[in-house]
Amino acid sequence: METKTVVAVSLGLIVFSVLLGVYYYPQLPDQFATHWGMNGEANGYSGRLEGIIMLPIISVFIVALFLVLPRFDPLKKNYSSFRKYYNGTRLVMAGFFAYIQVLMILWNLSYRFNFLQMMAIAFGALFFYLGILLEHAKQNWFVGIRTPWTMSSEKVWDKTHKLGGKLFKAAGIISFLGAFVFKEILLLSVAIVIASSIAIVIYSYLEFKKLK
Repeated sequence: METKTVVAVSLGLIVFSVLLGVYYYPQLPDQFATHWGMNGEANGYSGRLEGIIMLPIISVFIVALFLVLPRFDPLKKNYSSFRKYYNGTRLVMAGFFAYIQVLMILWNLSYRFNFLQMMAIAFGALFFYLGILLEHAKQNWFVGIRTPWTMSSEKVWDKTHKLGGKLFKAAGIISFLGAFVFKEILLLSVAIVIASSIAIVIYSYLEFKKLK
């Protein structure tokens, strides 16, 4: 998608989130659940107004940030080679927060489900798309696996991101499919992503050493 189209669709998702909150505002409780424990039950609350505007505000910030970051990157010319995947990340993030907004409003309207299990579905899709982005990303200072070794060698960058992409997509598949089976899948998925991130950093160092 073109940048203007992605921004327009992303803003549409944000507006949808806001309008959904406004529409159900009179029916929502004054103590709005905003945090859930590992058992999937709410254990943190905010005011009703703060609850419905929190995620749209975060989403606006992310969409705007992704729009301006390339302008400050010394390697901004490289964005053109993975622009559609970079733009897609903005759209996926806006969709992610819109989905969580729907879950939060449903919960606060007294619909009951395991919140973290439902979130794992969204995280699965997010991890998988981030894997796609990593596989196509070229050297830059804001997006990707930026270690001293990937930033020092384009070859190390490419090999590291190919591996990172595969690991993140695997984590996404595990999170998405596991959400329909295991209640604790989100914790497992985050652990896999953290372990993968550590492994990727070590891999970039070892690949750089090979060049020497």
